[in-house]
Amino acid sequence: MFAKWGALAYRRRWVVLVATVLLALLSGVWGLGVFDKLSQGGYEAPGSEADRANQVATETFGRQGGDVLVVYTAPPGSTVDSPEVASRIAAQLDGLPDDAVKSVQSYWNTGVPSFATEDRSRGLALITLESDDSNGQMKQYEEIGDQLAVDGVDAQVGGLVPTQKAINDITASDLTTAEAVSLPIVLVLLVVIFGGLVAASLPVLVGGLAIAGSLGVLHVIAMNAEVNSFAVNVASLLGLGMAIDYGLFMVGRFREELAAGRSTEDAVRRTVTSAGRTVVFSATLLVIALAGLLLFPQGFLKSLSYGGVTAVAIAAVVSLTLLPALLAVLGRRIDKFAMPWRKRAARGEEGEGWRRLGVRVMKRPVLFALPIVAVLLALGSPFLGVRFGEVTEKVLPEGNPARVAAETVNSEFSTLSNTGLKIVLDGTTDPAAVQEFATRVGEVPGVQDAQLTVEPKDGTVLMMAGLSGDALSDESKQALKDVRALTPPDGAELLVGGSTAMVSDSLDEIGAKLPWMVLLLVGATLVLMFLAFGSLVLPVKAVLMSALSLSATFGVLVWIFQEGHGASLLNVTPAPLESGIVVLMAAIVFGLSTDYEVFLLSRMVEARGRGASTEDAVTTGLAKTGRVITAAALLLIVVTGAFAFSQITMMRFVGVGMILALALDATVVRMLLVPAVLKLLGDAAWWAPGPLKRVQRRMAIHEGESDEDDPLLEEDRRPVPVG
Repeated sequence: MFAKWGALAYRRRWVVLVATVLLALLSGVWGLGVFDKLSQGGYEAPGSEADRANQVATETFGRQGGDVLVVYTAPPGSTVDSPEVASRIAAQLDGLPDDAVKSVQSYWNTGVPSFATEDRSRGLALITLESDDSNGQMKQYEEIGDQLAVDGVDAQVGGLVPTQKAINDITASDLTTAEAVSLPIVLVLLVVIFGGLVAASLPVLVGGLAIAGSLGVLHVIAMNAEVNSFAVNVASLLGLGMAIDYGLFMVGRFREELAAGRSTEDAVRRTVTSAGRTVVFSATLLVIALAGLLLFPQGFLKSLSYGGVTAVAIAAVVSLTLLPALLAVLGRRIDKFAMPWRKRAARGEEGEGWRRLGVRVMKRPVLFALPIVAVLLALGSPFLGVRFGEVTEKVLPEGNPARVAAETVNSEFSTLSNTGLKIVLDGTTDPAAVQEFATRVGEVPGVQDAQLTVEPKDGTVLMMAGLSGDALSDESKQALKDVRALTPPDGAELLVGGSTAMVSDSLDEIGAKLPWMVLLLVGATLVLMFLAFGSLVLPVKAVLMSALSLSATFGVLVWIFQEGHGASLLNVTPAPLESGIVVLMAAIVFGLSTDYEVFLLSRMVEARGRGASTEDAVTTGLAKTGRVITAAALLLIVVTGAFAFSQITMMRFVGVGMILALALDATVVRMLLVPAVLKLLGDAAWWAPGPLKRVQRRMAIHEGESDEDDPLLEEDRRPVPVG
């Protein structure tokens, strides 16, 4: 199949080239409409108790708690009760446009004591916006944002919508800065790695078209499902990153075939047959890893899957259509404007350093394997104490106005903050029973007094209870369990929601689905790698190597972002890790580590199939792919590592995490640990039972070529002195 497609791509190169470019560009232009349909939500677990509590409260009383929170501080020498101050604030709030604001609850129109501090120096206003969706709320907040200030009164503006807007604005600014810094560096590195301007431009072109195509697909999805704005970031990241990976692998193989004296037609066909097959296999594994996020009920995780799967799949498709067509058009002109160091590679000197490294490792495999495994396990140990949280104002930099306002509300208006418990009693109208229940809630350790926020309606009671500790602390989570364990008044159903409840319920859902995701990743890797390589041992080794790399990466991330070691250097506030980002990182890191394993093993298995010994196969695989894998990792580090300089904590988490994962996996694991383990396994590495071997031959993804006269293969058969 791959050989036939390679031949067709050569014969119909102009048709394939023009069709691919036009489709991708049209998709990108139409896909620009996706930005008006992206949401900022999707973090809750649909159907959980917290979600049901919010639904009952919203259906009965309308949306509560306010989308925008404004803390007004009276001037020195006065209070929020002072007639002049109170009248100015009340007049400003009353004048907010009705088409944007649904309701305003404040100290000045309710007189509720909890809306002001004890000394009356500060008062609080909760503004509920008219729109029910996050996009509409964002636009309405932009409309009223400048109308919240009061002359002579300090105003701190926070709440869910201002926090989301701050995150979006800073993220957009940081992404623009990151791209402005990283793309020129990537272009320079591509020229250095490829040794020529023409060859270096190909992966960039593929990446651009992959991102454009992804926007079109995301637009279609957004018309039928909720898509979080972070999906576009994931699509951009992986679209460019995987295009670079696939471009390196395919262009490198094409040059290798030309160097062997083949015609352009044969070189294109053989490149698609070998490297193209590996790209499809690698992309399939990464797509499955990212598709595992669809198992989770949260819309945020589903959105990340949409962006990731779309970008990887389209990057692979463009690499298998546009790249072969371009290679067919360029032929030997791919080395036009080549740099001086390209000549050395063309003489076949490239890869000798990796071959010698493989020989050195396999002379003392135990001396390399044991210390590396021990260090990776030690790096992973902090992950045993991981704690999970949610996206809060703490992801914003210290001093950000939305974060400062949220911190003020949490500390001085705890019963009205979004971090408290939202308690719903559905099916009771007895005031005495309600009061008795509120008293019992207030007696729960870690819970402050429970207060009614609105008058009971249709047999439903809504009350808020503050938490004495941080919303995501162990004390608060235990308080949530204790409140949920209380016996409600006769005939009433008790539902407890709020920030702590939403996070706890979301984590429970993730914990329930995570084993299925792990099973999907491991199962797909074992099956597909067996079908590709015909060994039962190699897939198991690949999974274990990826698990080691993954655990070490997350251990270091916990040590920094949760425990706070070096957090001041990164200017982040130590906090529990955001569960959705952790799951996303797990899928990407596992997929990428398997991706590099596939690149490495494909050339080893290729050499083994031609009769090479285990040692010869390993050194050949390293010589052929060592430079490609390290170059791909370096480029992806530059692309993703720019996020490490973001002002948003979760973006820094992704940036630092990708740098760690790629650096560890592409160097220590693939180049040192894998050769050592394969040497220790010996011929057993290629083993599979006879019946399974026969199944694999019938279903094999592999396509063979007649290679008897291939000059490239002489070095595969060259004896390697391994102790």
